[in-house]
Amino acid sequence: MISPVIFIFSLLLSTSHAAVQDFCVADLEAPESPAGYACKKPAAVTVNDFVFSGLGIPGDTSNIIKAGVTTAFASDFPGVNGLGISLARADIAVGGVIPFHTHPGGSEVLLVVEGTIFAGFVSSANDVYTQTLQKGDIMVFPQGLLHFQINSGSSTAVGFVSFSSATPGLQLLPYALFKNDLPTDIIAATTFLDEDQIMKLKAVLGGTG
Repeated sequence: MISPVIFIFSLLLSTSHAAVQDFCVADLEAPESPAGYACKKPAAVTVNDFVFSGLGIPGDTSNIIKAGVTTAFASDFPGVNGLGISLARADIAVGGVIPFHTHPGGSEVLLVVEGTIFAGFVSSANDVYTQTLQKGDIMVFPQGLLHFQINSGSSTAVGFVSFSSATPGLQLLPYALFKNDLPTDIIAATTFLDEDQIMKLKAVLGGTG
């Protein structure tokens, strides 16, 4: 009669060669789908697919929002494809803001490493949650909810952000409303904003109509 120890050991040996797909490095030459990128062939994968150095470089804040965001999503960092994680860096100059936006594909955690950031989000019940964050503080923003970050200090603020998706997506509310060709009267009817103000915002952000 075979002892239980020998039986378990033999079972482990018999399954040790089962095929396991350790990773799915993004093939950026292939089209992206809602499920992510197709996997690069293992023979074409290198260590460089698992390393990303962009977050060590400050983002460009010389723009209308005085903020720069550097992403390490699957499209930038192929090694995270399919792993349910990604990162970003946010640099916000004095007086800068990352306007109301959403990430439809993932939740966000913000870690402040420099400066002071006033941040918040709005729930689907229209409850507002805001907090002034200092160096070392973190705040979570649930998936799909509108949220924002403002530099509320006297020096540049820097935050590192993690996401629960390799492709969290991004939609900035001001751009969604005023940086397209949606007719001004439609925007006015659906937002109750004044048409003159809508036209001014379109002129600033590059919208038409």
